[in-house]
Amino acid sequence: MKKVLFVIDSLSSGGAEKSLVSLLTLLDYKKYDVDLLMFSPTGLYLPLLPKEVNVLEVPKFIKIQHNNIMHLIKNKNFKELYLRFRASFSLRNPSAKKNMHSAQINWRWMSKGIDKLSKKYDIAIAYSQGTPTYFVAEKVKAVKKICWVNTDYKKALYNKVFDAKYYSQYGNVIAVSDHNKEVFINEMPSVKEKTSVIYDIVSPKLIKSMSVNNGGFQDGFDGVRILTIGRLVDVKGYDMAIEACYKLKKQGFKFKWYVIGEGSLKSKLENMIKEFQLEDTFVFLGIFQNPYVFLKQCDIYVQASRFEGYGLAIAEAKILQRPIVATNFTVIHNQIQNRENGLIVNMDPEAIYQGIKEVIEDNNLKEYFYRNLSGEDVGTEEEINKVCSLIESV
Repeated sequence: MKKVLFVIDSLSSGGAEKSLVSLLTLLDYKKYDVDLLMFSPTGLYLPLLPKEVNVLEVPKFIKIQHNNIMHLIKNKNFKELYLRFRASFSLRNPSAKKNMHSAQINWRWMSKGIDKLSKKYDIAIAYSQGTPTYFVAEKVKAVKKICWVNTDYKKALYNKVFDAKYYSQYGNVIAVSDHNKEVFINEMPSVKEKTSVIYDIVSPKLIKSMSVNNGGFQDGFDGVRILTIGRLVDVKGYDMAIEACYKLKKQGFKFKWYVIGEGSLKSKLENMIKEFQLEDTFVFLGIFQNPYVFLKQCDIYVQASRFEGYGLAIAEAKILQRPIVATNFTVIHNQIQNRENGLIVNMDPEAIYQGIKEVIEDNNLKEYFYRNLSGEDVGTEEEINKVCSLIESV
C-alpha cells in the first residue's frame, strides 16, 4: 500500500480546496494510505473528507503562531515570537512587498521554526502553490514529490527566482489548465519537461444530485436572480460587479445579485455597496457546503474575475445549464465559446452590465445557451486516472 501525503493551506471555500476533496473521494483506499496536512485544519469542506483520510496534526510552530502575542510571551515561546515579528516587519517592508509574494516573505521566517515530518512517504503532493509547495520541498521526506499550480502564476506575482529552488525539487508540476501550464513554463522554463496538465475534477452526477436537495434562496424574491460564487478577494472582480449592479438598478430591472463566498475584502465591498445604495440588491449570503441548490435556482451566473486558474464555478454552472456571463480572463476560453454556451464580455463594469442586460432581455439567447449546454460533456472524473498514474509511477 503506497503512502501518500497531500498538503494544502486549509479546506475553506475555494476551487483548489473543492477540487482536492473531489479527488480524495475518488481514490482507492485499498491501494493508498493517505495523510492530509492542513496549516489551518478548518474549512467548509472538512466534513466532506472521506473517513479513510488521516488528518495530521498542524506542525507545532504553526499551531503556536495562531496564539496572540501575550500568550507567546507568557509561555516563553521566544523563538516563535522572534520569527513572528521578523515576518511581520518584512510584510510591512515596501521593498519586500514589491518584489515577493506574501507567502514567500512568510516562508522565509516560518521555515526556520518548522520541523521536518518524521514519516517518509512514497508520494508527497503540494496541492497549491505558495506555502504547501515550500513545505513539501523542504520539510517532507518522500520518494517522489508533486506540486499543483492552480493559478495564473505570473499574475499572482510570485518571485520566480525565489521559487526556482523549490520547483526544482519536484518530479512533476501539475497545472490545472493549458493556459496555466503555458504561463508557468514561460516563467519557470527549467521545469518545462516535467510540467503537465490535470484538470480539476468535476462530477456532473454529484453536482446534479446535490442541486435538488433542500435549501437555496429563502427570501421569496420573484425577480431575476443573479449569482456569483467565489472568495471575496480582488482577483474575483467584485468591485466591477457592484458597479455593473448599480447600472442595472438604474435601468429599473427587477433583480437581486447574490454572492456565495467569504474573504478579506468583505468590509471594503460592504462599504462600496452602501456607497452605491445597493444594500437590498447586492447580497452576501456567506458560504455553503452545497452551493449547487442556489446555482440551480439562479437565473444567470456571473463571473467577473480578473483572472482564474481554471474557473471551477463556471464548469459547475455549465453542468446545471445556467446562462453564464463571464469576463474575458484568459482561461475562460477553455470553457466558454462566446455566444454559443455563454457570453464573454470585456473586463469592465459597463461591459458586464451590458452582457447581463442582454441575457435578461433576450429569451431566445437564454434558450440557445440552454440547448447547447444540455449537449455538452463537462465531467472530468477521468482525470483521477492521471493522478493515480503519477502515484503508481513510484
